[in-house]
Amino acid sequence: MGVHVGDPAPLFSLADEQGGMVALKNYYGVKPVVLIFYPGDDTPGCTKQLCAIRDNWKTFMKTGAAVFGVNHADAESHAHFSAKHQLTVPLLIDTDKKVAKSYGAIKKFFSTEVIKRTVVVIGRDGLIAYYRSGMPSNEEILSAIHTS
Repeated sequence: MGVHVGDPAPLFSLADEQGGMVALKNYYGVKPVVLIFYPGDDTPGCTKQLCAIRDNWKTFMKTGAAVFGVNHADAESHAHFSAKHQLTVPLLIDTDKKVAKSYGAIKKFFSTEVIKRTVVVIGRDGLIAYYRSGMPSNEEILSAIHTS
């Protein structure tokens, strides 16, 4: 399963670390959405990636995009991770990894499914405008937002 550039983005509603709900359909026609799927709170790569976005937050906000981290950890873990690193990105709770699976952001690690580091940009039209596994640079993500 998974998505490709040009595909409709799978709809979802997820809670964030503050208890609010984020529904993708609420952004259609309004603003692009960036989803940053990451394997674990407070792990080296995830911290580096989300802190890099924090450090460039004003530039991301100028694009008008909504930016979210997505991971399977609970609200308490997300809140601790966010506070510890003063993150600006709301962290969404995908406990059962259902959203990550629908976006193809899952990999097998022995017999366990883990979230694969993946960045997805969804245009205002609800279509996937950018999809990349790994840790693309902020410049690459920002460029994708601008062209979405």
